[in-house]
Amino acid sequence: MATNEELKRAAAFHAARWIEDGMVVGLGTGSTVRYLLDSIADARRGGQLLSVIGIPTSEDTRRKSLELGIPLSTLRDHPMVDLTLDGADEFDPNLDLIKGLGGALLREKLIAVASKRVVILADASKRVHHLGERAPLPVEIDPFGLGIQVPFLRELSAKPRLRKGPSGEPFVTDGGNFILDCDFGGRILDPRDVAATLDSRPGIMEHGLFLDLATDVVVAGQDGVQVLRREPESPR
Repeated sequence: MATNEELKRAAAFHAARWIEDGMVVGLGTGSTVRYLLDSIADARRGGQLLSVIGIPTSEDTRRKSLELGIPLSTLRDHPMVDLTLDGADEFDPNLDLIKGLGGALLREKLIAVASKRVVILADASKRVHHLGERAPLPVEIDPFGLGIQVPFLRELSAKPRLRKGPSGEPFVTDGGNFILDCDFGGRILDPRDVAATLDSRPGIMEHGLFLDLATDVVVAGQDGVQVLRREPESPR
């Protein structure tokens, strides 16, 4: 039986095949993406993907990419991204996602909305019937507003918990913000309503509901790798 790490490696290896030379590629954050970076670096050592430019979603990915010799840029210089490859904490049957347990949700969403195609790499354990079943919803906030955001999130039926670092201090994102991990009791009843409410709240910088953004999900399980694709919307 394949381990979780082997499944992550399989998903990353499969998704790396979609990268073409000359592409601007959004590089996600997390353990699965590390295998993707290794695949890109291996291809470059073999004389392939030499013109690929990566846009990292976090400082952690930026450091790892530079260590592997992957050329990088920014959204300022490349505002149109051909393909983003990233992980997720949950995905549902509509390919909507919860992301952000790695702490990079703000930059991840910025790069996702700039991308022509967003491919999510996941092992089968990330598949859920309803968002919020297994993962809390990360909500990134300006630290100044911590005292007012906690009761606000409780009014949305969430149980927010301030994310802490290894030494017990508040975890700080690359953008200098805090994260409240919100437990919705096993299911977010109306993700779109919650997303709209969070989007309109001053001081909430971003949240981990990634709705209508993923075009494909590469799922690695014990039976192999499966590619799920979002159904195109019907014409109105």
